[in-house]
Amino acid sequence: MKTNPVKRLLREGKPTFGTWLSLGDLYATRVLARSGFDWLTLDIEHSAIDWSQAAMIFACIADAGCVPIARVPKGNHDYIKRVLDAGAWGIVVPMVDTVEQAEIAIRAAKYPPVGNRSLGGGMHAMNFGTSQGEYFRRANDEILVVLQTESPTGVANAEAIYSLPGVDAIFIGPVDLRANMRTIDGREASDAELEEMIARVVATGRQTGTPTGMHTMDPRSALLRAEQGMQFIAVGSELKFMAQRALEVVRTVRPEMGDVDLARY
Repeated sequence: MKTNPVKRLLREGKPTFGTWLSLGDLYATRVLARSGFDWLTLDIEHSAIDWSQAAMIFACIADAGCVPIARVPKGNHDYIKRVLDAGAWGIVVPMVDTVEQAEIAIRAAKYPPVGNRSLGGGMHAMNFGTSQGEYFRRANDEILVVLQTESPTGVANAEAIYSLPGVDAIFIGPVDLRANMRTIDGREASDAELEEMIARVVATGRQTGTPTGMHTMDPRSALLRAEQGMQFIAVGSELKFMAQRALEVVRTVRPEMGDVDLARY
């Protein structure tokens, strides 16, 4: 059975770099899976991707020698079971604010007696290049569980959440974190306030021995976060790469068109 190299790198204290998949396009995924990223995360939380698409995308990533991960819409048993049975090698769980939410997600990703994941299916075993029986015996050691910290409540409960057995990494969603820091009168958090909150997450991760990471929009920012101590780092998305390069071309050949706001991507 194949082993999960991302789990090994995280345990060794090394940074890993991946990107987000939001298009659900098989051709684009095949190209990126061969480009050298450590992992690719299919965003099922915010993208219109169905289960058949997801299964094909997980398979082509795994067959290319990359690690397929799914961001689920919610950290419950049904979603987590479904993406893992479809062949994902790991999960990213959004909006984890409490220990109870974290425990539900961890148990859903683990077979008994550690968790309550139901046994069934065969695509998961194919993506690990093994039999169903071997997969059932070893999956608990290979499936990656990444929990997202995206609110001040999550940061306040960070030590208890990050200390739970079965948490492989913590992933900061900076956009939602900043939005959830908005005060009752509508004041946005400053850059300094956001950075202070991010630093608290990294410090708690270091204290508990749990790798941390976040979404960045460019390679330079990704390397700076790695220098800060983060290990699970996303750089943009395939949509961002396409839109950004297209805009560079248009700016050159049609400068009169002006700028396009890429923040939407």
